[in-house]
Amino acid sequence: MEETPERVLVVIPHPDDAEIWCGGTVAKWVKEGAEVHYVLCTDGSKGTDRPGVTPEQLAATREQEQVQAAWLLGVEDVVMLHHPDGELEDTPEFRKQIVRQIRRVQPQVVICAEPYRRNLAWHRDHRITGQVTLDAVFPYARDHLHFAELWRDEGLEPYKTGTVLFWGAELADTYINIESSLTTKIAAVKAHQSQMASRTEAEVEEFVRDWAQRTGAENGCKYAEAFRKVTFRT
Repeated sequence: MEETPERVLVVIPHPDDAEIWCGGTVAKWVKEGAEVHYVLCTDGSKGTDRPGVTPEQLAATREQEQVQAAWLLGVEDVVMLHHPDGELEDTPEFRKQIVRQIRRVQPQVVICAEPYRRNLAWHRDHRITGQVTLDAVFPYARDHLHFAELWRDEGLEPYKTGTVLFWGAELADTYINIESSLTTKIAAVKAHQSQMASRTEAEVEEFVRDWAQRTGAENGCKYAEAFRKVTFRT
């Protein structure tokens, strides 16, 4: 993508997903004047191998880490839905929650997890989040008779988003050059200390830099992030 969108909504399955998969793009666009909003779907309460940590303790830690990481990237706000980690379902209520945020933010671009990976393992929460978000963009956020109560009771007008970018796609077709924002991305990933405990700070930096370098090599960039792009008429 050549143009920087005015408003972006990032729909995140777990704390740290956005920073790992699209943190460089978020930081780059914020520097260029974009307004970026996060919706965090789960509380991240299962993502640990440390014995003795309760789900409640982990959720509190990871949600604070997410707030810190978002602040480092320049994200406008983080809306937390607090669904239990590993328990997302494709339900009308979950869809309505995403539609609410689309109509509130009115983003030109929505970024979320790829729902359709065939040959690579993928967390179930990622699959569900990607599918529900895609459906929320089209047609549910677009048509006023879907979740009419959002319009009637909350004043949230129907809205047409033009572009969805899926991270984690098997066949990427869109690359964002993140050379100018790689350092910020690395700092944001490091903010998720509960998830990086098994690596030193140097190892985290090497991991993020190497991944961005390999992705950039696919499209002639020094460092990049990759997406599958879906567009809709607006």
